[in-house]
Amino acid sequence: MKRFGLLIVISITIGCSKAPEPIKYGTDMCHFCKMTIVTKTHAAQLVTDKGKQYKFDAIECMIRFLNDKQELIANSNLLITDYSSPGSMTNAKSAAYVICDEITSPMGANLTGFSSLEQAKTKLDTSTAEYYNWDGIFEKLN
Repeated sequence: MKRFGLLIVISITIGCSKAPEPIKYGTDMCHFCKMTIVTKTHAAQLVTDKGKQYKFDAIECMIRFLNDKQELIANSNLLITDYSSPGSMTNAKSAAYVICDEITSPMGANLTGFSSLEQAKTKLDTSTAEYYNWDGIFEKLN
């Protein structure tokens, strides 16, 4: 009986993890637009404080999904793909965002995320690039 109780406690603990599950590119669907997630440079992910996973094919899908969900913004692990490291996720709230015609995104906003503003400016140093932080890009898209 003690083993069974221990097994339940371990299962609950693991099941409520805020750690992101790996995105299965070509298989997982975007929670917002229902498209298959295929691009490793623009995906985003949200993990609630209870461990529920939401995956998105583009950063703009996650931002639009969060438009009226302030409690999820405050209490969830928000992640975006770092364009400089395809497939690697970085914290969405501390990331830098660029809107630029030079890099297209899956949903057409031409929005790309980087782990830092320095990385963004190194990759895209052009007069047409618009740079944003989390609050700025959230306001622009909503």
